[in-house]
Amino acid sequence: MKAIICTKPGNLNFINLPEPKLTPGHAILKIKRINICGTDLHAFEGTQPYFNYPRILGHELAGELVALDDVEGFTIGESVTIIPYFNCNACLACRSGKPNCCANIKVCGVHIDGGMAEYYAVPSYSLVHSMGIQTEDLAMVEPLAIGAHGIRRAGVKEGEFVIVMGAGPIGLGTIEFARLAGARVIVLDVNAKRLAFAKEHMGAEFTINALHPGNTEAVREITRGDMASVVIDATGSQKAINNGLNFLGHGGTYVLIGLQKGDLVFSHPEFHKRETTLMSSRNATREDFDHVMSVIREGLIHPTKYISETVPFEQAIPAFAEWTGAPNDLIKLAIQL
Repeated sequence: MKAIICTKPGNLNFINLPEPKLTPGHAILKIKRINICGTDLHAFEGTQPYFNYPRILGHELAGELVALDDVEGFTIGESVTIIPYFNCNACLACRSGKPNCCANIKVCGVHIDGGMAEYYAVPSYSLVHSMGIQTEDLAMVEPLAIGAHGIRRAGVKEGEFVIVMGAGPIGLGTIEFARLAGARVIVLDVNAKRLAFAKEHMGAEFTINALHPGNTEAVREITRGDMASVVIDATGSQKAINNGLNFLGHGGTYVLIGLQKGDLVFSHPEFHKRETTLMSSRNATREDFDHVMSVIREGLIHPTKYISETVPFEQAIPAFAEWTGAPNDLIKLAIQL
């Protein structure tokens, strides 16, 4: 079978590998759809934490189930997606019902080889039924679950102001789930086209250019002096993360979905006087996947809006390389097999 491997930053190659063989407790998928994530782009650029080369990328997947072991309720030939964070089921986090932050986690395409291939073997416990969702939408469930998990972590309440910093794919999903939770959403980004997209397609009530020198005052005016109850970073930018506290109201919650390699630097007095709740939001859980699939089936979210371009697997490498230097008003690249 063919697979695409990232041998070092800036270098992708097709390779031929044997098709995976079924082993106990595993299932095999014939991959039908691969969406490119920021993680994949960062790995290609050489800026992704927790990453070693060479690596087969890809974790936003949809496919056809062709073999399975030790799992009930699934049938050969059905469409599935996966929860691509393989956990140990033994550490404190797993025992506490938080497999998304397992101490020994293996994320597809990051810690272990991913699914940018014609066939892919996964633990059977990671399988997720399609529930009638078409393949094009099914591959979007995982990135949308990231945003859904962040909103659930924040405990967003109806009517409160929520700021989402960053209108990339993860930020856009976060915006949608904040809106569905009843929040009044303010979006900050440096790209005017993405801000317009967030307002037109994602239901953001307010948008602010993060480069504008008056952005803090703009938030103050929108919130009538209170600032936001929840600030969520989806940029992965150290500068944005370190500045995000400025938009947070007293008693508020700051959630970091975005990830970067540097240090968090806050003014302790500013942090302390707000009695700030600071939390990270890593990956997602099956509960989040179920929630995403429910709102897709209800027609409350339309995943295909996120797809800027779809290319066949044979053309994936040049398309991928072009996307790393493409204007960042593009949202997501999809690969079809």
